[in-house]
Amino acid sequence: MTKRKIIACLDIDNRRVVKGKKFQDVKELADPLELAKKYEAEGADELVFYDISASVQQRDMFLDLIRLIGESIEIPFIVGGGIQTLSDVELAIEAGADKVSINSGALKNPNLLRESSERYSSSRIMLSMDVSQSGSGQWTVFAKAGMEDTGIDAIEWAKKGEQLGAGEIVLNCIDEDGMRNGYNLELTKLVADSVSIPVVASGGAGSAEHIREVFEQTKAQAALVASVLHFGIVSLEDLQEAAKEASYGK
Repeated sequence: MTKRKIIACLDIDNRRVVKGKKFQDVKELADPLELAKKYEAEGADELVFYDISASVQQRDMFLDLIRLIGESIEIPFIVGGGIQTLSDVELAIEAGADKVSINSGALKNPNLLRESSERYSSSRIMLSMDVSQSGSGQWTVFAKAGMEDTGIDAIEWAKKGEQLGAGEIVLNCIDEDGMRNGYNLELTKLVADSVSIPVVASGGAGSAEHIREVFEQTKAQAALVASVLHFGIVSLEDLQEAAKEASYGK
């Protein structure tokens, strides 16, 4: 069976690692290079660098910082935030990204997924989705770091992303982000059941048991973790052990 992965996440603002709750009350925490090295040494399968303000501020990525981290670690390195054009994808890969995660750029121009996957292969292109549940119960996709509700149905967008060439989906539940109450299993299951490409569960990890739950109760093939690591709540070793012990979801 495919190994379920633990992906350490660095949310970046003003060149520092930050973390908030539900995309609000963001606080500066640490130096990204130090944490990247630390999480690799402790056993993360992959590392993701999300520039959370690039799209909102309409500015370029921190390519020098991406390059520095890419040169300093050996595990697969994912870069996202501010990816608006094929040129941005190229710049991120040239700077050291093994995979590129596209969010608002794909909502603005869905063909960016097709163009990127055709040039670099689907295995290097990820569709990132920030999702929240409306009062009616519908799961909709948000753009610009969770600030703009597009009204697009999350399940349909996931399916379209796969059709356009995305090789993986990073599924972040805004409602659970930073809360450490566990992943949203309903949303994760809905999306993972609707596509054939790997889904990365994101938003809500607070314990090793949450890792076990998401792998046993959904078809997610990876779990993204951030604050649970940044605040030393659970070790990567314990998270990896939970992933290894978990049965495979259906």
